[in-house]
Amino acid sequence: MERKHMSAFALYQTLPSELHSPHQKSSVKVDIVKPCGIIMFPEQEEVECVNGELLGALLTDLSKLNNSRERASKLFQWLIHPIPAKSFFRDTWEKKPIFVQRKNLDYYMGLFSTKEFDFILREEDVQYGVNLDVTSYTNGKRETHNPPGRALPFTVWDFYESGCSLRMLNPQAFSSTVWNVLSILQEQFGSMAGANVYLTPPGTQGFAPHYDDIEAFVVQLEGKKHWRLFVCPTANFNEADIGKPILDVVVEAGDLLYFPRGFIHQGNCLPDAHSLHITISSFQKNSWGDLLQRLVPAALEIAMEEDVEFRRGLPLDYLTYMGVQNSDKEDPRRERFFSQIASLMKKLTNYAPVDAAVDQKARDFLHDCLPPVLSPDELASSVQGAPARWENGQVKDVDIHITTQTQVRVLRAGCARLCSDGNAVHLYYTTDNSRVYHKEELKSFEVKAEHTDAMEFLIHSYPNFVTVGSLPCDSVQEKIALAELLFEKGIIHSAEPL
Repeated sequence: MERKHMSAFALYQTLPSELHSPHQKSSVKVDIVKPCGIIMFPEQEEVECVNGELLGALLTDLSKLNNSRERASKLFQWLIHPIPAKSFFRDTWEKKPIFVQRKNLDYYMGLFSTKEFDFILREEDVQYGVNLDVTSYTNGKRETHNPPGRALPFTVWDFYESGCSLRMLNPQAFSSTVWNVLSILQEQFGSMAGANVYLTPPGTQGFAPHYDDIEAFVVQLEGKKHWRLFVCPTANFNEADIGKPILDVVVEAGDLLYFPRGFIHQGNCLPDAHSLHITISSFQKNSWGDLLQRLVPAALEIAMEEDVEFRRGLPLDYLTYMGVQNSDKEDPRRERFFSQIASLMKKLTNYAPVDAAVDQKARDFLHDCLPPVLSPDELASSVQGAPARWENGQVKDVDIHITTQTQVRVLRAGCARLCSDGNAVHLYYTTDNSRVYHKEELKSFEVKAEHTDAMEFLIHSYPNFVTVGSLPCDSVQEKIALAELLFEKGIIHSAEPL
C-alpha cells in the first residue's frame, strides 16, 4: 500500500503520546571515530539523564548558579552526556567525530520543534536568504530556491511538500530557548556559539557533501537522518574523490553527532521519516593562524620602526636568483636569502604585541556574542528591570539609589572587557548586543585613566559581589558615578533590587 506523504508539521501533530514520556530511561551507546576506523565503547547500563522535556527546568536551575562559567560547563555536559567534558576536550575536540546514540526520543525535547518552526513562520518576519534558505540536492546538483521577500507559511510548506529542505539560519533571533542555550554555551567555548535548524522531508537530501570551518554539534530533534562522514582528501574535491565513509550512522531523535571542522559530511533522510535537527557551532576563525593574522602585521610595523635590520634594503640582484622562475636553481645566494628571512622571522617575535592582538580577537568575540538572558532575579536587580514608569501623569521611580554600601558585580563573567588602543582605554560590553548577528555595532565607551583599576577590580571579582565603596577610585563621588554609569548600561547588577 502506498504511504500517503505527510508534512513534518503534520507528523509532529500525530506523534503518539508514549513517545514523550518524561521518565523514559536512556540506553546510551557512544561511538568514537578515528580516521582509521571506529572504536566501539562497551554497552553501558541504562542511565538516568536529563530529558529534553525538562530543558526549561534545567535552564531555570542553571540560572540560579552564582557563576556563569559554571553554568556554561553544566549545560555543555548536558549537551554531550554521558561523555565527561574533560575527556571530550582532551581526546575528541578538534580531533575526531563522535556519535552518541541514546535511544531516548525526548532527550533534547524543548530545545526546538517543527511546531515552533511553523509558529515562527506565522508570527515573525522571516526573510528568504536572511533567515531561511530553501534547498534541494538531486542528481548530484544542489540548488537554492529562495524567492524574494518574506517567507510565508503557505509558500514554505509548499516547497517542503515538493521535496525541498528548509534551513533556518539564525533560530536564536526567534526562539528564546535557543537564544538562552547559545548565550550560555558561548562562555564554554570562548567563541561565538551559533546555530542553524534543518528540516528535511522524507527520502530527500538538501545539501551536497561538503566540509565546514566550524566545530559542529548535530542535535537530532525529530525523526532521523542518515549521516556519512569522510576524511577530506583535498580542498577542491568532487563526490567521486571522497572514498568510503569513516562513519555511517542513522541519527535518531535524542542522538548527538559531533564532528570537527574539515570533515566532509553528507546527510540524507530515509524514506520513512522526516528530520529536524539543529547544528550548534563554534570556533569559527578561532585558530592560531587567525590570531597571527592580527599579530604579524602589528609586529612588523613595530619592528620596522624600532629595528634598523628590518629597514635595510633587499639585495640589489635578488630578483635574479629568487622567485618561482629561479626556484630550481642551486645558488648559494638563495640559501643566504632564506637564512636571512628565517632570522628576521625569529626576531619578529620580540616585537609582537601579543596582548594587543588577543584583545583584537576578544573584541571580535564580544561583537559576535549574544546578549545574556536574564533570570528573574537578575532582571529585578538590573537596569532592565528598574521600576521607572509613567503613572498618573507623573514619572515614578526614575532615580537610581546607589550608595557605597550597594553590592554589585558584572552581569556575566565575559560580558565586559577592558582594551587599550595605545591612546585610550575602552570598556567593550555585550549586554546591548542584538540577537541578530552583528545587527548592532560593538558597544564601548572610554574609561577614564583613574577608573581602570576599579574596572579591573570589578571584572576580576566575579562571581563575587563587591560594595561600591570598595572600588579603588579616588573619591566616594567617583565610586558612585562609575557604578551608576555601569548600571545604566546594563553591565552590572546589584545583589538586591535598588
